[in-house]
Amino acid sequence: MSSDNTFTETESETESLADSPVAGLEETGRDGTGRTIVEAENISVWYDDTQALDDISMEIPEQQVTALIGPSGCGKSTFLRCINRMNDLIDAARVEGNLRLYDKNVYDDDVDPVALRRKVGMVFQKPNPFPKSIRDNVAYGLNIQGYDGDIDARVEEALKSAALWDEVKDQLDSSGLDLSGGQQQRLCIARAIAPDPEVILMDEPASALDPVATSKIEDLIDDLAEDYTVIIVTHNMQQAARISDKTAVFLTGGELVEFDDTDSVFENPSSQRVEDYITGKFG
Repeated sequence: MSSDNTFTETESETESLADSPVAGLEETGRDGTGRTIVEAENISVWYDDTQALDDISMEIPEQQVTALIGPSGCGKSTFLRCINRMNDLIDAARVEGNLRLYDKNVYDDDVDPVALRRKVGMVFQKPNPFPKSIRDNVAYGLNIQGYDGDIDARVEEALKSAALWDEVKDQLDSSGLDLSGGQQQRLCIARAIAPDPEVILMDEPASALDPVATSKIEDLIDDLAEDYTVIIVTHNMQQAARISDKTAVFLTGGELVEFDDTDSVFENPSSQRVEDYITGKFG
């Protein structure tokens, strides 16, 4: 399936969300049942003539941490971007297959990608705060969507959830760019969770940070999984083993070779290729 790269966020499109794109999400709650929240069915992706993902199918459980690991160029980040249709922004990208969020295919024609991304937030590898105050960074998504509640209260709640409130509560009018790298990344996490998404995607969120900041991010991910579904791309296998409940192993050619409980993947992989990768024989 190919996707239109031009999106508009009109009032009618926003209103249509109740009927089609992610219908029923508001009623789902977060009960920690481990039920499937994201289901990929035969997802394949091409960039022009180069295939980046080859027939990926998996079921990702709610309110758990799922790690995507594998060597560079194996399609981990491409798969992550399929979940909130970020690949739509790449002219050369073509996606085939079904990607369901709570049983709704996010690639259906009636899905508004902008509204989808309110339900599926994303944190990138390099901290990317806006050149705005700390408060305005966190409130950005709320303002864009016309949130009519108490924005300051929501900003405080998001900063607390991101374990940053105590460090910045007296400097909310200061620029987010003045924070340290680790604080900037937690600010970006607060910005991602302020609109109250269902899923948080993280593309190597700690790879640019020092060990102390990395530890804080890992602790934060563990806390976030109590309320959100977290899907994280990481090159650090030790990190995946520490923080995730499920692990998906992608290998060369964009192939999903194994997807199982993290303990099983690292302690008793079913694939020799996965064992060779985990033990450092290649990759």
